[in-house]
Amino acid sequence: MGKWLKTTECIGFDVAERVARITLNRPDKRNALSAQMLAELHDALLEADDRNDVHAIVLAGAGKDFCAGYDLAGAYAGASDDASGYRSANATLDDDCWQLEQTQRQTMALFDLHKPVIAQVQGNCLAGGTDLALMCDMVVAADDARIGFPAARANGTPPQNMFIYHVGPQWAKRLLMTGDWISGADAARIGLVMDSVPADELDAKVSELASRVAAVDAELLAAHKRVVNLALELAGARTMQRLCAETDARAHLSRGPRRTQFRADMAEHGLKVALKHRDEPFGDGRVRLGSER
Repeated sequence: MGKWLKTTECIGFDVAERVARITLNRPDKRNALSAQMLAELHDALLEADDRNDVHAIVLAGAGKDFCAGYDLAGAYAGASDDASGYRSANATLDDDCWQLEQTQRQTMALFDLHKPVIAQVQGNCLAGGTDLALMCDMVVAADDARIGFPAARANGTPPQNMFIYHVGPQWAKRLLMTGDWISGADAARIGLVMDSVPADELDAKVSELASRVAAVDAELLAAHKRVVNLALELAGARTMQRLCAETDARAHLSRGPRRTQFRADMAEHGLKVALKHRDEPFGDGRVRLGSER
């Protein structure tokens, strides 16, 4: 099988040996999710799903990070909807729900595709990065990857949430109620990701796995994916995503001191100060399992 390559402004797209590699390509922004990146990612996923020469998909991030989350400068700096592609700071509850649902329709493609998707996670996989990774069919992380949802400390609840389906209620609450992050190695121990390897072995590990998956006929892979995902749907996973968007929109109406401070810091000082004040009380923010304390 030959190789095919296409690159848009925010996404790299490479097809070789029945595997499509889709790469988030804003390394200077830690692959933060902008409206443009989400739209280009959605188009790339649909193209990979449509191609007869693709049996499996790898979702990766260029540079040091998989994805550090949503582009907060656009979402929280008071930019208009037209300028940022996200809700404005003064959106109504229904406007907010609508915007969150539009984003969710783009990222839920990972779940809905017929082709299996493997997330290759290195560096930061935070907030919106987990929205992508945990919607994939398998996640392989670097041992030292940082996985979590620190925005839960002041910004809202995940607008789509697969934590509980991977790790159960206690670990889901532990991670979300603190916004702490967990290493890739420990994430594998609790089932948040499928496996972890040393960072310098990550690409080879994912490539080997994708090659093995892609050796199976695409129709059989689609059948396997559909039956497992139907089981998740019977467990409420799809309905849960709709409820997550609505609950996140409601959480955005909070006038609690931490959220109020974050928005004030964004308006007066910018993102760096806002994140510093949000996260400073939590120290390094890492979850340490019993043997590491």
